[in-house]
Amino acid sequence: MQRLVIGAERAPVLVVDDFVAEPEQLVRRVTGSPFVPQGAMFPGVRTRAPLSYRQLLLDFLKPLLPEFGLRPGPLSLQMAHYSLVSLPPERLVFLQRIPHIDTVASNGLATVHYLFHGDWGGTAFYRHRKTGHEVIDSTRREAYFRCLEEQSRGPDAPAPGYINGDTALFEQIGRVEGVFNRLIVYRRNSLHSACIDNTRVPPPDPVAGRLSINGFVDVG
Repeated sequence: MQRLVIGAERAPVLVVDDFVAEPEQLVRRVTGSPFVPQGAMFPGVRTRAPLSYRQLLLDFLKPLLPEFGLRPGPLSLQMAHYSLVSLPPERLVFLQRIPHIDTVASNGLATVHYLFHGDWGGTAFYRHRKTGHEVIDSTRREAYFRCLEEQSRGPDAPAPGYINGDTALFEQIGRVEGVFNRLIVYRRNSLHSACIDNTRVPPPDPVAGRLSINGFVDVG
């Protein structure tokens, strides 16, 4: 396990290699399962992860809360889904073309467990150039999203496509590569995005595509 510190605001990111003993089992288990769109903003399809995996994730994270400046407390898993990014670049709306947050709450963690082979991209973290923000909490939310709304109509608004590096609006400040059986854990209010190559978007296939298990955890 490696602890990274991202950007000027020093957001912690944990990188855990070889997270489970038999990752191929997780892939086989979901092969043939129905994946469907879930959530308005995720650019692909999902299906629920098994209960045994959900418990494993909670047990693993519990002693690691101090790494994120969080006091020990009860954990609740808000989501744990197999995920496949698959939406064509030209179909992305504005908010899908830029880095995002999952919550403004300071007690939320996100996990991504990469379960694909091949170069389908990892996860990157960003700074919003105009505000300088790398983390969006409740005190920044209103002004930040008002600024984004203005920028969505301006000359620097991104063309259709996934963000995968520096743009006129955002600077990439950190990146973790997608490696088979690697788990990353980060604060859900850090600006982040999957690294997707617009010239070769993954297929919606758990064996050949960009399969991951994505989790949302709340503390307290």
